[in-house]
Amino acid sequence: MTAPIALTCGEPGGIGPELAVAARAALPDLPMFWIGDPRHLPKGSAMQLIGAPEQAHAVPPGVLPVLEHRFAADNPPGVLVPENARGIIEVIERAVSLAQSGAAGAVCTAPLHKKALKDGAGFGFPGHTEFLAHLAGVEQVVMMLASPLLRVVPVTIHVPIAEVSAALTASRLTETLRLTHAGLIADFGLARPRIAVAGLNPHAGEGGAMGREEIEIIAPVLARLRAEGMDLMGPLSADTMFHARARASYDAAVCMYHDQALIPIKTLDFDGGVNVTLGLPFIRTSPDHGTALDIAGKGIARPDSLIAALQMARDMAQVRGARL
Repeated sequence: MTAPIALTCGEPGGIGPELAVAARAALPDLPMFWIGDPRHLPKGSAMQLIGAPEQAHAVPPGVLPVLEHRFAADNPPGVLVPENARGIIEVIERAVSLAQSGAAGAVCTAPLHKKALKDGAGFGFPGHTEFLAHLAGVEQVVMMLASPLLRVVPVTIHVPIAEVSAALTASRLTETLRLTHAGLIADFGLARPRIAVAGLNPHAGEGGAMGREEIEIIAPVLARLRAEGMDLMGPLSADTMFHARARASYDAAVCMYHDQALIPIKTLDFDGGVNVTLGLPFIRTSPDHGTALDIAGKGIARPDSLIAALQMARDMAQVRGARL
């Protein structure tokens, strides 16, 4: 029997709790459970307390299995409660521990409010991904945004445009490509992944006329990794990489900076994109949106991305399980 997916509560004042209920209703038979304080779920939610992850299998379809984690206080929608910051962090730690022990088949994380965690609990990480890497004892991970239409990986993430060139090093690009290649095999079941690699500059530098990063950094890295057997295309001009015919020629696109990667996937599949962390010893997915405090509790938040994140976590767990 497949171990169920652990869904963390995220920021309880955001849309995470209501989306958990909506996603369970949309995926009534998917093996999963929610970790959090039942007080934070919408009133009247179809939920059932469980004492351990394996008990989630016995919960009726459409009813949300809840592994209770009591917080310091109740938390109305749209409100940040500083006393609850520690509980949010503990839920993530608990989910990771369950995944590492095999009790959970994957971790799906609801969005965090980073400033609230910093103010309420001194949270010292830029976000979820860095905290998960810390808990797993991993030095470098890769952020992939994935949907049925496109998979993209940015080499540099939250770096100002003016600093991208300095941040784009051969070692960083090499490790990103290695982790992307390994993740496509281990988690997506691709025996020989095809990876398209964008250039940094317009027209991929146009032979050095518009920049030399392609010549001095990107191309040499690709040559070395091709010699190891990787199927890599590039450096390519980013403005011709994302039309339908081009996308059919590769399994993932590695881009040099945040917007170069995220604009195409958010244009193609805004509601269906999933944040996947590659390089962890366990599976982690997340919806590609924030806490949306302004609409929390109003019943208008769309669960599409969380549904896609849960489905992708299930599919990745099945791929990993088939390889064991």
